Amino acid sequence: MLFTDVSSERAIKAFEKAGFWISKEGKHVGMTNGTRKITIPRHNRLNPYTLKSIIRDAGLTDEEFKKLI
Repeated sequence: MLFTDVSSERAIKAFEKAGFWISKEGKHVGMTNGTRKITIPRHNRLNPYTLKSIIRDAGLTDEEFKKLI
């Protein structure tokens, strides 16, 4: 499943619900849950393939992420 029209802010909020917190901010937002680290680029619309990769790196499935957004 590809997610289109998801902004970085919306993705950050979803990952915060999954237990991640912001560890670094700049051009990209670094987030961690203590064991996994993910990096989210700041864009109004994230590339669907980039987002899918970030979801996988976070250890979530598409369905789990869909419930968070």
